[in-house]
Amino acid sequence: MSRRTRIEIDVDLFRERILDVAEEHFRRIGYQKTSVADIASCLGMSSANIYRFFPSRAAINRSICGRFFAETARRADAIARMQAPAHEKLVDLLNILHQKRKTTFIKEKPVHDLIVAATEENWAIIRAHSDQIVVIIETIVREGMAAHEFGVEDAAQAARSIMNAFMPFYHPILVEQGVQSGEHTEAGLRDQIRFIFRALGCPD
Repeated sequence: MSRRTRIEIDVDLFRERILDVAEEHFRRIGYQKTSVADIASCLGMSSANIYRFFPSRAAINRSICGRFFAETARRADAIARMQAPAHEKLVDLLNILHQKRKTTFIKEKPVHDLIVAATEENWAIIRAHSDQIVVIIETIVREGMAAHEFGVEDAAQAARSIMNAFMPFYHPILVEQGVQSGEHTEAGLRDQIRFIFRALGCPD
């Protein structure tokens, strides 16, 4: 292993250590109350050293948000890889994505607040995550088409339409509003999934 490679690995490891500490603070007191000085203090270093690894506080926020989305995407991808009929996988995927978003608001409010900020400010990571979920949905739709479960011709278009129809149950602000107003969001999602299946040519 070259010296350059070792240095790159060391930098990556220390960046992850910084993010570990930042994430712990974000989950405990929220991203708005967490300062670079707080993170540096936990690591026994100066704020200036943090900026050697991240150009700004915003860059740390984006990286932590990316971690949260990566975990969600891994769960979504695992569902897509299951050995099951496509329509079952699609139901599982939409239910789990909604439950994850709802649980985050109820039990991990600091994480929810960061995702809301990312959504309102239209961070690039939001668009990338949405695109990633659409690709996973498209994979499931293609399987359903091949198995004659779905009667659509364009899997990519169908996936985008499904994501649009699902958005009231995944957009963090809309989920928050639903919970606060006392809506039975799971029942609403069941109705929406039936609508999606009818659009896919799978009324049952």
